[in-house]
Amino acid sequence: MILRIRSRDGTDRITVPDAATTTVADLQRLIESALTVPVAVQRLSLDPALLLPSTVSSAAAPLLSDPSARLASLRLTNGAFVYLAYPPGARSAGPPPPKALSAAGSFGRKMTMDDLIARQIRVTRQEAALCSAASFDRDAANAFQLHVAESLAFAVKRAGFLYGRVDAETKEVFVDFIYEPPQQGSEDVVQLMRDPSEEARVDAIAEGLGMRRVGLVFTQAVGRKASETGEYTMSNREVVQAAQLQAEGGIPEWVTAIVKLEVGDDGTGDVHFEAFQMSEICVKLFKDGVLETEVGDNDDPRLSKMRKEVVAGGKDTMEVDNDFFLVPVKISDHQGPLSVGFPIENRGSPVGMSALRSHLDRVKHLPFVKRISDFHLLLQISVFLDVKADVPALAACVKTQSRVPEGYQLLIESLASQG
Repeated sequence: MILRIRSRDGTDRITVPDAATTTVADLQRLIESALTVPVAVQRLSLDPALLLPSTVSSAAAPLLSDPSARLASLRLTNGAFVYLAYPPGARSAGPPPPKALSAAGSFGRKMTMDDLIARQIRVTRQEAALCSAASFDRDAANAFQLHVAESLAFAVKRAGFLYGRVDAETKEVFVDFIYEPPQQGSEDVVQLMRDPSEEARVDAIAEGLGMRRVGLVFTQAVGRKASETGEYTMSNREVVQAAQLQAEGGIPEWVTAIVKLEVGDDGTGDVHFEAFQMSEICVKLFKDGVLETEVGDNDDPRLSKMRKEVVAGGKDTMEVDNDFFLVPVKISDHQGPLSVGFPIENRGSPVGMSALRSHLDRVKHLPFVKRISDFHLLLQISVFLDVKADVPALAACVKTQSRVPEGYQLLIESLASQG
């Protein structure tokens, strides 16, 4: 027999071997095993009033208080609901994402207790990330932060897409290059002016390298908007952008990295990288249209507005502290397979063929495949190649460090000679 266990975190299904012999105590142990809610804090009832918010009394809901009572004596049938209440935070693993809100019924429809409970969304902290760690190629990360520190002085925001690999066993993300799309940054907003044609070439290069898009990186400006209610890790605008791109990313291990300048008491500044995932409930709220995507200039940047009431911190609210949505990810670095010596795209000054000639001359002592083992160089010459065939094929040579076909080498050298 299957019982549906409904809590304020959603509905789960528990399989009961035999209603005639299974007791309430047995059910509680099954719930502890499947839902990680300790028996000692469980309150079970057949009355949905158990789960109503504090604005409606739930004290009258009769509890299943006899642990020796057989489920058959409670007249439970296959698919029946059992209502479960427990203190906030008692569930050791993150709850399954709640179901999307459905539209209200016809005008004047009377709401039942089940309707009230089903329409609630509970926002809780996600205890563990779906990505075990994020490792950044040292040269790629350094090239990104140097540009922001030296050319932009952390005065405006800058962003890039992270590309690399996901270890299927450990779920660790390895970031091997950073693509910086066309963009316009200010102190509080970075607007990505995305170019589908260029992104198709980037993805084709990544495919040939055995990589894919794995995340987002953005910087925080030193003059970003302050909050009257305290410090914050990520602003409401950043939460919306990060949730949108994680939803688009299509992999559970998607990582969002923040680069910021922290100034010490002595006036010296240190650049810090931090990595997070947006929680599953945050991404779901965005997909379901509950997370407000329009942010006003007077809104508190520490709080994300909702379009419908949610339960957060045990309270019904229309605003959620952004920290509820952040799941920290361990960060490290590595030496990846690519070099980072070619000028980086979309940084204001166009990159011409003279840059290609200079680059090839500077590394002429290396084998040709090693000379072109730079994502930003491959992106520059990809304009002159077929994006579906030639670009992945050339990138595959870089991946395996095998001999570059003569036709590709002649084309690249010809392009360089025009500089």
